[in-house]
Amino acid sequence: MEVVRNNDAGPRPTEGSVVTIGAYDGVHRGHQAVIAAVRERADADGLRSAVVTFDRHPAAVVRPATAPRLLTDLEQKLELLEATGIDLCLVISFDQVRSKEPAEAFVREVLLDRLDAKVVIVGDDFHFGHQRRGDVALLTAMGADHGFIVQGLELVDASGRVAADGDRASSTAIRHALVEGDLARAMEMLGRPYEVRGIVAHGDERGRELGFATANVSVPGEVLLPADGIYAGWLERADGTVLPTAISLGRRPTFYVESNVSLLEAHVLDFDDDLYDEPVRVRFVARRRGEVRFDSVEALVDEIGRDVEWTREVLGA
Repeated sequence: MEVVRNNDAGPRPTEGSVVTIGAYDGVHRGHQAVIAAVRERADADGLRSAVVTFDRHPAAVVRPATAPRLLTDLEQKLELLEATGIDLCLVISFDQVRSKEPAEAFVREVLLDRLDAKVVIVGDDFHFGHQRRGDVALLTAMGADHGFIVQGLELVDASGRVAADGDRASSTAIRHALVEGDLARAMEMLGRPYEVRGIVAHGDERGRELGFATANVSVPGEVLLPADGIYAGWLERADGTVLPTAISLGRRPTFYVESNVSLLEAHVLDFDDDLYDEPVRVRFVARRRGEVRFDSVEALVDEIGRDVEWTREVLGA
């Protein structure tokens, strides 16, 4: 996949393109269905398939106080988009100036001047431009004037079928499922385990004292963590090694009366290497339970042992 930034110099695709536009946070099954339609049309018409996305979630600029936390950072989003087989991704720098750009100007600058769009395919609820005034109807009208076709797709559920009301595979629905602890539902809509990335930081080494050493993974604050609890999953090291992991996400109420931040602690099974300062990826596969306060350290250690054995069974490790 060719990745182009909006301020990069470069010619338009000489053969023209089939384009879709969106934040594409999560690159979930709904997004994948749209991209599949883009690729199919591009292959049929001899055009390039293209995704237009943004270097940050537009809400982070338009309404930062209530902007959603991300399901994927830009690096992961680009990796997931590349895996769809799309030809080209144009990454737009989204700032205050861009947020005030009229939808019509965006169409002329991005779809026509940069991508020579012949077909534009988006979800039927798509909105864009200043105050979200652009929609499928506006695109269709501009397409009639400028020579491109617009196709608004019905949104789909996690199985890829046209969705009933309230059953759409969407970034918002995935966030709600994760926050509510419904990891299985989130994974169904994503089509894969939920993944976060971060650096292994130095902690208080309490896990080692308890006999279960953990890697404390520092995840950027703009990325969404699932609900506090115990999970089975995988930790991927910088060299690509993937390791079975019991994950504790929470505020450690057995030791602390109050804590403002949830800590992601990853206990890699049968592992005694140094991960400090290493970038890692943590994938959540299954959730066992919520976080619990224990009356004694001994009771906590016994339960951690059961959590680890459950993780072995879930992962077949």
